[in-house]
Amino acid sequence: MRLRSWRRTQENADLPEDAREFAVERYKYILQQVHATNENVYRFLAIYQTLAIGIATAGLALFVGYRGWRIDPVVARSGLIALMWLETVVAAFTVMLILIGVVSWLDYRKEECELTDEYVRPGFRRPPRKTAFIRWYETYIVLFIVATTVFMWIATLTILLPGIV
Repeated sequence: MRLRSWRRTQENADLPEDAREFAVERYKYILQQVHATNENVYRFLAIYQTLAIGIATAGLALFVGYRGWRIDPVVARSGLIALMWLETVVAAFTVMLILIGVVSWLDYRKEECELTDEYVRPGFRRPPRKTAFIRWYETYIVLFIVATTVFMWIATLTILLPGIV
């Protein structure tokens, strides 16, 4: 293995300078993209939280104020259901963006491993294991989004809708 690594290093030493520069620039780009996909998850979570709080606030305002605003109870119930569907769409879109980010992250990491195998040495960076998803913070963010959406549906169906008479 050491001999093979040495040979590969020797082969890379024979590469033209522009090929090595290209490899370095490509590596920087890959690392930048990995970093960006990591940061995007928090942006998506912030957007979800903002929209979910706004939608929940609108639902609670409708629940509390429909009588004072002289809104028919049937319309108020329909409004709550519509707001919950809107929240569900926002949650689904956010989960989709996070999952796309995970797929992109895996792809960039695969590219990183291939590049380091070629220009540094084989096995320099091990590819991520998909079975390690239990340690990924994206897993818990997706679970949080799903759990809050389910909780809001349950609260709406069991507390708010029966309270509109």
